[in-house]
This record gives sequence, C-alpha cells and structure tokens, in this order.
Amino acid sequence: MRSTRIAFVLVSGLGLSACANLTPTQQRTATGALGGGAIGGVIGSFSGNAGLGALLGAGVGGAGGYLYDQSQQSQQYQRGYGGGYRGGNPQYRNQ
Repeated sequence: MRSTRIAFVLVSGLGLSACANLTPTQQRTATGALGGGAIGGVIGSFSGNAGLGALLGAGVGGAGGYLYDQSQQSQQYQRGYGGGYRGGNPQYRNQ
C-alpha cells in the first residue's frame, strides 16, 4: 500500500513537470480536459460507468478549453494587443 502511494506521488510530479513550458492555448485546453474529465467521471459514476463519463468529459472539456482560448485570442487581437501566441506581451508590441 505504501509503495502505491509513493508511486502515485512520483507519477503525479512527473506529470506536472511536463506542464512547465506550455503555451496559453495548451494550458487552457489541458485545464478544460482535466476539469471535464473530473466532472464527467463524477456524473458517469451515477450512471454506473465512470470511465466512459470521464473520457467523454475530457473530450468535451478539452474542446471547450480550446474554443475559449481562441475566443480570448480573437478579443485580444481586436483590441490591438497582438495576436497569435504573443498574447499581448508588451515586449512584442510595435514590432
């Protein structure tokens, strides 16, 4: 039991370390997928199939996170803050 906990902590740490250099698009998509998977798993457990609920929730959440990111980038571009992956970073303005 103790070795399972240690393995879980190590795998979790490894998974989180992979998130260090993500673009804003990747961060929002991953956040949506994680949240959608968690909510889908909870809802799916009520119907007896938590795995399928988590899978569907992760897909819907990831798509929602991506669409939200595209909406935010479009709004920033329309306001004149730059576009693409720059995300309005002041060092890239007026270039």
